[in-house]
Amino acid sequence: MPVRRLAFSTLAALLCFSASATEYPLQLHNCGYTLKFDKAPASAVTIGQAGTEMLYALGLGDKVAGTALWFNSVLPQFKAVNDKVTRLADNDPSFESVIGKRPALVVSQFEWMVGKEGVVGTREQFHDLRIATYAMPSDCEGKNNLSGSDGTRTTAYDVNALYKSVQQLAQIFDVEARGKALVDELTQRQAQAVAQLKSSKLQNVSAALWFSSADLAIDPYMAGQKGVAGYMMQTLGLRNIVTSAEEWPTVGWETIAKANPSILIIARMDRRRFPADDYRKKLEFLKNDPVTRHMDAVKNNRIVIVDADALQGSIRMVDGIEQIAQAALKLQAAAR
Repeated sequence: MPVRRLAFSTLAALLCFSASATEYPLQLHNCGYTLKFDKAPASAVTIGQAGTEMLYALGLGDKVAGTALWFNSVLPQFKAVNDKVTRLADNDPSFESVIGKRPALVVSQFEWMVGKEGVVGTREQFHDLRIATYAMPSDCEGKNNLSGSDGTRTTAYDVNALYKSVQQLAQIFDVEARGKALVDELTQRQAQAVAQLKSSKLQNVSAALWFSSADLAIDPYMAGQKGVAGYMMQTLGLRNIVTSAEEWPTVGWETIAKANPSILIIARMDRRRFPADDYRKKLEFLKNDPVTRHMDAVKNNRIVIVDADALQGSIRMVDGIEQIAQAALKLQAAAR
């Protein structure tokens, strides 16, 4: 176990003795809904890797009755607990499979899974069965999920939405001290990565982030200006060459090549909805396509491979920030 993980576990254990317990009945607001809990939920189903690993990090793995929608393999420190949890689906589960687990709570990473037009179901469908639902604030606050292929940001992503989900889930399950310890760890690590890059006086570095493509022959899904990945680049002082407010807009390779970003970031995932989900196919395309192969980032191998869930509103986001920061520092060192 890495030192920082050990430190977090020790800190969480110590804080648990001093923190006050959640007072029930608990009422909180979540993405346009008021949630009420008379007690901590006995079990939960998670639709989305971010919520699943968040509950694992809070020490709530025994509460997870089923899980679905995974982008990457589980973090190594959670493998043992994850092996005991039923995988309902690698992508979107059926409504019936979710309710079949009889959860007291459903935690959903994306509104396109559980929301007004949710492919799994609406929140009302679950509420009619007296199953509470929790939507991750990272996907619904300051965002219109009925506009654009993956939603459009009405305001720029705020990392406090991530911390809010940690704190609220910790409150719901009566483990607030663990939530505070986890938020403190994530905050400190991000601050350290940003400070390190800032002290290097990095200047005029641009970036583009390729998440996937419905087909390698058509325009790719790139990170928009105001989304989670856009926030990561902006926080590190990198200029995102994509200006769209959509979460993952499609952008033509000619446009990207003309902007000629200093760094290309590509998502690695185990998910296989599209051919370009495979990062190796992304690399092959970049090096062989007549447009992309002439880009400076491709010719000079300034390509950063980051796990897909570290490019979203998850506890892995700080891992992604650290990886991108290190790549930017190497770029500066090579330029000297």
